[in-house]
Amino acid sequence: MFRERKARREVSAQQTIHVDGEWRNALDGATREILDPAEARPFTTVAEGGTHDADQAIAAARRAFDEGPWPHTPVAERAALLRRVADLLVRDRETLGRLESQDAGKTVEEGRVDVDCVADAFRYFADLVVGEGPGRVVDAGSDTVHSTVVHEPVGVCAMITPWNYPLLQASWKIAPALAAGNTFVIKPSEITPLTTVELIRLLAEAGLPAGVANIVTGPGHTVGARFAEHPDVDLISFTGGLVSGTKVAEAAAKSVKKVALELGGKNPNVVFADACATEEGFDTAVDQALNAAFIHSGQVCSAGGRLIIEESVRERFVAELARRAGQIRLGRGTGDGVECGPLVSQQQLDKTEAYVASALAEGAVLRSGGKRPAPSEVRSAEGWFYEPTVLDRCHNGMKVVREEVFGPVLTVETFTTEDEALALANDTEYGLAGAVWTPDVAKARRMARRMRHGTVWINDFHPYLPQAEWGGFGKSGVGRELGPSGLAEYRETKHIYQNLDPKPVRWFAG
Repeated sequence: MFRERKARREVSAQQTIHVDGEWRNALDGATREILDPAEARPFTTVAEGGTHDADQAIAAARRAFDEGPWPHTPVAERAALLRRVADLLVRDRETLGRLESQDAGKTVEEGRVDVDCVADAFRYFADLVVGEGPGRVVDAGSDTVHSTVVHEPVGVCAMITPWNYPLLQASWKIAPALAAGNTFVIKPSEITPLTTVELIRLLAEAGLPAGVANIVTGPGHTVGARFAEHPDVDLISFTGGLVSGTKVAEAAAKSVKKVALELGGKNPNVVFADACATEEGFDTAVDQALNAAFIHSGQVCSAGGRLIIEESVRERFVAELARRAGQIRLGRGTGDGVECGPLVSQQQLDKTEAYVASALAEGAVLRSGGKRPAPSEVRSAEGWFYEPTVLDRCHNGMKVVREEVFGPVLTVETFTTEDEALALANDTEYGLAGAVWTPDVAKARRMARRMRHGTVWINDFHPYLPQAEWGGFGKSGVGRELGPSGLAEYRETKHIYQNLDPKPVRWFAG
């Protein structure tokens, strides 16, 4: 354990601000301790940047875009660099996976899978841009007119990423931005910045020119706010909470920059009785409901925290769900046999406790969890742990049902008809993701078409594909990440109209 912690200190030195190709401390010398959520104590220190650090990073990105080679680098060369980054991620998979586990609290296997997904994203966007043509030819209705639509980089992109999937969410922004020829500044969450710092190191190792990639570690109210309002930023991409996302959009509106927001969700997992008609089907639906709600301790924007189950199977299903939830093994993410890590911070633990207390006060029935575990019940470590919690007899008027908890809390609602199930699934201000469980293909497709969510899984939960768009309806945000639309976010579209045989128009008589 001592050797492992020492290695982490070597990975994340205090010089975690990267501007114009150089690593540096904050201009005012401020630092921040990074806390290990499994032990609730510091394990390393990073630079705490501020507004002036943000200004310098943006200026470097601006120069690199306006005067540097990257925006004009041939597509094949940009794609080759992205593939080199993917290879470096594979090389450092174990180190990055363990660092992500210690920084964010997730299990080390989740951290390894995240690294695999990041490598996939870089490869996908490399392949996407290489496979494109030179532009779309538009039929102008004349042989003497050549008309094309082309795509150009937006310019300087500012990125703000969340604490729950720091490396993965950074890659969803960085890979398409670089593929399109942009330069960028990025602010990772101030509580989980370490793997994003390492990703910037890998970009430099892969040969990215100085000034193209810049990082400022620091808080949202200074660094993030400056990114959003700065007139030299052409696009801001934010992933995080609704309140902060609204502030980003308001600040960005003053300079009319492009905005992409992913603001979380309150995601329904709809289980019909026919999905439980066989023992195998029942076992699968219960298992997937646990996966939907409790992976990474529920700290997932697409977590299936709302179980909406047909009344006829509710009691058996919830009883088994609660039994299995009570057996989930908690502990440090690198520990043997650990299935679920801690919450990321004391603030998140307090927030989870408050949501459970409000649910019980409003009439919910506690079936499992509902408290912090005793130290003897947690494998390998102490920290910000909370038991996986199942709350039965919930309804859509409860705060815990309507608001994003971001903790290991599963609420249970029931229905008797398909229309009622659909109404419950869509009764949310958010619209990021949802699932429907039934062997009835026609019913599943009806539900999927009518559910107002950006991703709908049928008989599954959580998988995503880098080639398929990710984003939500309603207050889940605007814009899309991944897929062709994810690349389009980082581009401007230009129409070039060329008259091959110009003649006087004679509109005016003189």
